[in-house]
Amino acid sequence: MTDRSTATAQRRMRLPRDARRTQLLGAALDVFVENGYHAAVMDEIAERAGVSKPVLYQHFPGKLDLYLALLDSSCEEAVDAMRTALAGTEDNKERVAATMAAFYAYVDDEKGAFRLVFESDLTNEPAVRERLDRVTTESAALITALIREDTGLPDAQAELLAVSLVGMAQVGARFWLAGDIAVPRDEAVELVSALAWRGISGYPRTEALESAGD
Repeated sequence: MTDRSTATAQRRMRLPRDARRTQLLGAALDVFVENGYHAAVMDEIAERAGVSKPVLYQHFPGKLDLYLALLDSSCEEAVDAMRTALAGTEDNKERVAATMAAFYAYVDDEKGAFRLVFESDLTNEPAVRERLDRVTTESAALITALIREDTGLPDAQAELLAVSLVGMAQVGARFWLAGDIAVPRDEAVELVSALAWRGISGYPRTEALESAGD
């Protein structure tokens, strides 16, 4: 039996529900990334997963349900990367570099999951829009807390700065990936991190303000 036949036979084997769901999501990710939501069809997803359409529909009643499940996973992956980057150090300059590196790594992942989050062709669907916005709002919320704690700025000002930093990371990373610019990823991260740090470091830490007032 060829390797391909073996793989197909293994896919058709009865799997635990969670394992089957993971398998279906992996196949769906490939199809949605390649074709976009509107051009993707459940027949192709089932075929790619090596299952019948009834099996696919047992797990996901429709294409939108499947797409939303993928979005949930992809969005959580992006926010988790941000959370991990911020928790890895207490040095704010290193935090800026780590968050930028996390975004660039996310968009550069060969799975292409970022395309579902940042380049969705279904943004007019409220359930999709809510998930896409969640990446920005939850990432910004993590940074807002640190800016507020370090600078003593009011919530609204800290949040504006945080959203701006997240936007810089997202837009810059996507432009780097899509553009014809011969800049290695590490160098791109270093450049954008330096730009962000020169801006945010202009806001003094709370203890510095307190010392200046003594």
